[in-house]
Amino acid sequence: MARAISGKAGGILSYFVRHRTAANLLLVVLLVGGLAAAPNMRAQFFPDVIIDNVTVVTVWDGAGAEDVDEAIVQVLEPALLAVEGVESSESTSREGRGTVTLEFEPGWDMARAATDVQTAVDAITTLPEEAEDPNVRRGAWRDRVTDVVITGPIGPEQLGRFADEFVTRLFAVGVTRTTIQGVAAPQTMVEVPSSKLIAYDVTMAEIASAIAAEVDADPAGDVTGANARVRTGTAKRSAREISGIVLRSNADGSKLTIGDVAIVRSEGVDRNQSYFVGADPAISVRVDRSDGGDAIGIQTSVEEVAAELAASLPANVSVELIRTRAAAITSRLDLLIDNGLMGLGLVVALLFLFLNARTAFWVAAGIPVAMGAAIALMYVGGLTINMISLFGLIITLGIVVDDAIVVGEYADQRYRAGDTALQAAENAARRMAMPVFAATLTTIIAFFGLVAVGGRFGDLIRDIPFTVIAVLAASLVECFFILPNHMAHAMRAAAKEHWYDFPSRFVNRGFVYLREKAFRPFMAGVIAARYIVLAGVMVVLASQVALFINGSVQWRFFNAPERGSVTGNFAMAEGATRADTLEMMREMQRATEALGAEYEERHGTNPLDYVMAQVGGVTGRGLAGADSKDADLLGGVSIELIDADLRPYSSFAFVGELQDRVVNHPLAETCLLYTSPSPRDVEES
Repeated sequence: MARAISGKAGGILSYFVRHRTAANLLLVVLLVGGLAAAPNMRAQFFPDVIIDNVTVVTVWDGAGAEDVDEAIVQVLEPALLAVEGVESSESTSREGRGTVTLEFEPGWDMARAATDVQTAVDAITTLPEEAEDPNVRRGAWRDRVTDVVITGPIGPEQLGRFADEFVTRLFAVGVTRTTIQGVAAPQTMVEVPSSKLIAYDVTMAEIASAIAAEVDADPAGDVTGANARVRTGTAKRSAREISGIVLRSNADGSKLTIGDVAIVRSEGVDRNQSYFVGADPAISVRVDRSDGGDAIGIQTSVEEVAAELAASLPANVSVELIRTRAAAITSRLDLLIDNGLMGLGLVVALLFLFLNARTAFWVAAGIPVAMGAAIALMYVGGLTINMISLFGLIITLGIVVDDAIVVGEYADQRYRAGDTALQAAENAARRMAMPVFAATLTTIIAFFGLVAVGGRFGDLIRDIPFTVIAVLAASLVECFFILPNHMAHAMRAAAKEHWYDFPSRFVNRGFVYLREKAFRPFMAGVIAARYIVLAGVMVVLASQVALFINGSVQWRFFNAPERGSVTGNFAMAEGATRADTLEMMREMQRATEALGAEYEERHGTNPLDYVMAQVGGVTGRGLAGADSKDADLLGGVSIELIDADLRPYSSFAFVGELQDRVVNHPLAETCLLYTSPSPRDVEES
């Protein structure tokens, strides 16, 4: 049986060695397949990951954490745990809000899960009447593409209108996942003193009904032939209009209005989360990649729309893109191309030194052919160009030519031993088929083990083994079905000495001399003094183990990579006002700008690429205890640094100095600065 299989394999290999058209046709198919697949592959920062959880949020204004836990969480959780597919749950009770997060089994149908959870929630009738209806949200993977900041010395309301226009234009070109941050949500507050209710003999229900009847206009049909629609009523939304709403008409003809019994005021910008760039207010629009979206294509669309919008805005209003993820993907692609070209150059140079020029050329051709075929296989397999798959391609650059070198060198050796060119190529393919296949198979098995890593992290890194397997499979095809045929013609043409083969002839003579005069005597000495050599090896091994024992080499689960972003958050003590929070925010801005200018004097380049501050909330990975704080007591700053290659210091050093430069406000309770890759890229929505 083994001989039969070997014979069939040998027949196929012999066919491709002797059939030039078949080998060249396969070469063209692999290259064209890669070239055709590459432009059609989606580019994104991370692979698509399914979030296997559902979150149930219930708001109960005014309730304490213990009341929320007893009346809401403990009622919801038992019923939700009975939902089919639930693997675990996590609940949180805080003032005014209860949250239950359900984790489902891997691979579970999350659309069905969300429906089942909603059904279970609807069946619960014992929640407090004052609590809002529970909100069921399915976990969603959000892959940030870029943030767009609109800023200028104008009012936040006008900036909000510009942001709305920008989002509308993005939607028109197919960019649908956008989130506007920093826009005020104006509210009209109607406060009724109890004394007024008694004095005018009205109830809160009557006031609410009167307002509800006046705030909206209702459709009442259309005017036939006039292309017009009719609406009844008047939509009263402003504080002045609501104050004028009539509650009742008195017998003397006078009217009792909302303004007579209540205090009506509008609350807006100064009580919401606000962003600032320098002294100017700002609006941030986060753009996420939708499922199946291309990050580079989306960013290109965003840049075009931003340029069009900027042309129509006042001269002092700017539209800028920050935290651009497509740039990171493009830089990784450039790194892949640079490494590929560098690897190709080094391989060709080394092969030219040890093999003749033609053999070196065809062995080195295995890099673009294998990569092209691998990209075609990745496209067929549904993989995308992302930071994970690109990492897999980069780490395989050093091994794609290993198989070709083994086969090519053995063919050259057989040719020098007296075989004809065809016989040498054919014997090399047959002789190296099983060893190379076995070596490649062990590597494939080693990487395939990463597929067994479960959970969200396993889904994230799954592109690495699939990418490596695609490259190794393509390398096998190239070195056994394409390379031997070209090697046969290369060796036949190399029968005569050529001037361009002088480097290989010179190096080979030197290599033989070094092998015979230095390496052989050295190895003979090693064998003769094997016990001494073994003792020396044990000493070296013991010295390295001692480094772990005495703590010189420390264990760390993950090394802290260089970061491109710095985040600072602060919380004010109870009793502070929003003005105090703004003052603390201005101090963080001042310290950041001052340190940036100082770094520019030291190193010649200002490290600050973009700085955006905020009040009314925190940024990045948050701040401990922020959930229990009033929004007006929270603030932060997001700092984007220039590329790490453009500065001789780390972001950690910058953070350390910035922490020392910030002068805390007397009412500041906590102020924390830290590095981060960027504000959270993975969120549940």
